[in-house]
Formats: sequence, structure tokens, C-alpha cells
Amino acid sequence: MATTRIAATHWEGNLLKGRGSVALESSEIGTFDVSWASRSEQPNGQTSPEELIAAAHSACYSMAFSHGLAGKGFTVEALDTRAEVTFQPGEGITAIQLTVKARVPGLSAEEFQAAAQDAKENCPVSQALAGVKNITLAAELL
Repeated sequence: MATTRIAATHWEGNLLKGRGSVALESSEIGTFDVSWASRSEQPNGQTSPEELIAAAHSACYSMAFSHGLAGKGFTVEALDTRAEVTFQPGEGITAIQLTVKARVPGLSAEEFQAAAQDAKENCPVSQALAGVKNITLAAELL
């Protein structure tokens, strides 16, 4: 069954001096302020499209990795994923660095690296971000 999630943004003013807010409507968990400054300089308590993409990518990757390992008969004890999305004004998103650390009993280092790479290639958010030319992965089995 297909699902749809909804977020909505209200914006006032021009790009450089304007500001807005993005509401996570499906979950109703919050509304977050956004601005060009929070996107291109320091966050200062606001979010950005890139931070929201990083959140989506790290969550999706973790789910895909866990699912792939379960399909091979392994149980994840712990899986910590970090996504760093780099935004360059005038160019857009130029890089995404995924870093994952995991405890998976009985999994060899080779199997771990293969499963980590498979999750990177097949997570739906990775596929949606295929236009980003530089998506890298650092995976560590603990």
C-alpha cells in the first residue's frame, strides 16, 4: 500500500532577507523556522532543506541496512547512521557523506561492507538523491 507524507512551507519576503517555516503535517510533530541564512551560513536555531534531507537519508539508510541484514539472517544490535549534506550556494547539494557504525553479531567485515554498500544503493532516499554526484559511505562494524 502506498503512503503519502506531507510537509508544507510558508515563506514571506525575498530569498536573502525573507524567512519561513516548514510544518511536518503528516506527523504533526512540529513546525520549524527556515531562512536563507540558516541554509547558507549558521543554523542559529533554524533548520534547512539540507538538514531535513540529511534526516530523511540517515533514517532511510538505517531502515534499508537493517532490513537487508535481516534478510540474510542477521540481527542488528545497534546501528547509528549520520548523514552530512553539503550545500554550496550557486551550485546546490554537492555532496552527501553517510557514516554508519553497527554492532551485528556473527557478521564478517566483508559481509558488513557489502551489505552497507547495498543499502546505500538501494535505500529509496539514496535513489531519490541520485542526482547528487558525490554520495560517499564510511561503514564501521563494531
